[in-house]
Amino acid sequence: MKHLSLNILSILIVFLAFTSCKSDDNDGAITDPKAENRKGLGTSAEDLLSADIYSSLTVELVYSNAFRPSQEAINNLRSFIEQRVNKPGGIVFVETQINDQQGAPFTIQEIRDIEDANRTRYTVGDDIAVYIYFSNGKSQNDTNTSVTLGTAYQNTSMVIYEKTLQDLTSSNPNDLPLLESTTLQHEFGHIFGLVNLQNDDIHTNHEDPAHNKHCIVENCLMYFEASNTSSLREFLNSRSSVPVLDPLCIEDLQAKGGK
Repeated sequence: MKHLSLNILSILIVFLAFTSCKSDDNDGAITDPKAENRKGLGTSAEDLLSADIYSSLTVELVYSNAFRPSQEAINNLRSFIEQRVNKPGGIVFVETQINDQQGAPFTIQEIRDIEDANRTRYTVGDDIAVYIYFSNGKSQNDTNTSVTLGTAYQNTSMVIYEKTLQDLTSSNPNDLPLLESTTLQHEFGHIFGLVNLQNDDIHTNHEDPAHNKHCIVENCLMYFEASNTSSLREFLNSRSSVPVLDPLCIEDLQAKGGK
């Protein structure tokens, strides 16, 4: 698990796992209906981006009563996905409300357990599903100097620590949609395989050698500068919109069937 320090992208996180093969590598029937959604991070990049196997995409947003993300962040995420994926069958967002989960701060295993208990949409037929949990509690990895905003931890799974985002922007709630949007889109970028998660990007030279699996291009959505400890307030004050993917990241996605 790699942590992003408080920097231009704020304090995001990616959990790296490289354990499974691509979905189209299965020769036999799948007996576990959840198997397609329990693979390593980045292994389903082509399945998500292209229409070769899955022609549609379902994104499930799971949250408890006080931790639904802002509508602006949801709309921004939809636009981000639509710009990048080829899904002629459409993109559907569904929302699932659950009770507050107990036991925070959460370990990543506890986050996995919450998914197992509450996820309702899985990859079926020609529809691939992504699960996003907006947590009512913080990450156990938080320290006095850094906190975790989000984690992409499986091929179609991520957690957004909504409690943390709300606390960080409590003095100015108008900042919340920007922070939510940046976190969501950054973590979705990891689910799309960025940067070079499976060592298969066509532009491997833009992976940050000091902070692997992130882009070295400043101002890119996938940029990560761990040695920079600029404040969250500086980040929010310096931006009025979410960072975008740089051309090299976009070309990497296009090489895997994206737009």
